[in-house]
Amino acid sequence: MPEPRAFWLDEQFDREHGTDGHGRYEAEVLRRIGDFAETWGDFAPVAFAATAWRVASELSPGFVRWHRRIISATCERSPWDGGMVCVVAVASRWPAELTWSKQWQRDRGWQDWPRLFGQFTTPTEQDRTRRPYLRALLQVEAPLPLDGLPPTPDGPDDDVPAAARRAVVVLARELNDLLAPVIGQLDSGVPADS
Repeated sequence: MPEPRAFWLDEQFDREHGTDGHGRYEAEVLRRIGDFAETWGDFAPVAFAATAWRVASELSPGFVRWHRRIISATCERSPWDGGMVCVVAVASRWPAELTWSKQWQRDRGWQDWPRLFGQFTTPTEQDRTRRPYLRALLQVEAPLPLDGLPPTPDGPDDDVPAAARRAVVVLARELNDLLAPVIGQLDSGVPADS
């Protein structure tokens, strides 16, 4: 069975819903050019790439798409060494210690992640008044390589949208390489061999 994609870019939607000959993401980068101001001319491409990622993931729907198990994904500059780190929240099943026996549930009707069309969702306010929820969440915190990230533009007169797009492509590829095996294992529902 092929590994699922954890992250990808929605290039088709971006092109189809762009304006003035620009894709949606390119137009958003130009609209939010001030968000990049503190990164101009930075020797390291990390802060620029993190800003490009944030702009891409804040579009609705996002330019960066992710697997239904991924609840959130950020890329940021490490305060420790200035490298690129990611923080990704992944919906998971209950740990084996809780599925081995239902005795701990004490007939309270504990619920796992609600799903809407297969997407992991947050229980509604109404649902939370009717039954208890226990939603397992894995938090991935990992370094990402800087290979392939474009140099930081010197200013807003450079081709900022192209550099931002390249940064997002590289980060999505690295995150996919990192997390696709995790997502595949979770989706299989089968414990890994020891």
